[in-house]
Amino acid sequence: MRSVLVAGASGYLGQRLVQSLSENNFRVTALVRIKNKIKHLDKYVAKYIEAEVTKPETLKDTINEIDVVISTVGITKQRDGLTYMDVDYRANLNLLNEAQKCGVKKFIYVSVFNGHKLKDLKIIQAKLKFAEALRSSGMPYLIINPNGFFSDVSEIFRMAEKNTVYLFGDGNLKANPIDGKDLADNIVQNIDSDKKEIEIGGPEILTQNQIAEIAFDVLGKKKKIRYIPIWMSRFLLKIIRFFTTVKIYGPIEFFMTVLTMDMIADSYGKTTLKEYFKTLKK
Repeated sequence: MRSVLVAGASGYLGQRLVQSLSENNFRVTALVRIKNKIKHLDKYVAKYIEAEVTKPETLKDTINEIDVVISTVGITKQRDGLTYMDVDYRANLNLLNEAQKCGVKKFIYVSVFNGHKLKDLKIIQAKLKFAEALRSSGMPYLIINPNGFFSDVSEIFRMAEKNTVYLFGDGNLKANPIDGKDLADNIVQNIDSDKKEIEIGGPEILTQNQIAEIAFDVLGKKKKIRYIPIWMSRFLLKIIRFFTTVKIYGPIEFFMTVLTMDMIADSYGKTTLKEYFKTLKK
């Protein structure tokens, strides 16, 4: 039985990877800061490693006898004084260095779709920098570029709960976000793939108007959508960036930017957005 380490195992995607790997007969090692956060996954985990990936000394000699490392390490909200470069770049680099020392056979990294179009954003700069370090490391690798999770568009559902959804432009920009379990299953299926990079989205290509309509339909509410000119979103971002720190504007900048472009990747999976929104209904 091959051994796979999941870094960031307590996160949204990490937890789903742990389950999918175990169900596909891999021996799972979960790398987490605090293992009690995922005690509900005990039946899927063969071994826990408690470590701070931002501190390379805590990783020393922890990845022996691991065949594959899958890293979902990254932050959307800065905490503990850490920056995107500290986590999305340096922490992953610490993990890669240790994996090479311990003879890991393959390193899989979950990055982001359309990174080249988002390279001016601080959070993306860190991800792209690590992806380039991985490519030049000599380590066999696979970079997964999802175009967004269902959870990323849950804000539209929350707006619908409050009776009005606000969209940028005319609401006809398109995306096909993916369910976390579907993405985890795809990663597991591609562990032995010869591919170096995979761009992936969900099974439905939807406009933002359609996403809002699905939310209102699930809630049983009358559709009410208001539109914000894209130029105004850019103006608002400039104000937010000027008056706040990167800790505040970073996540907002990312969210508002991806909502002003098409985000369509190769379709995969079976779970629909409507099914996901039903799980959010109170």
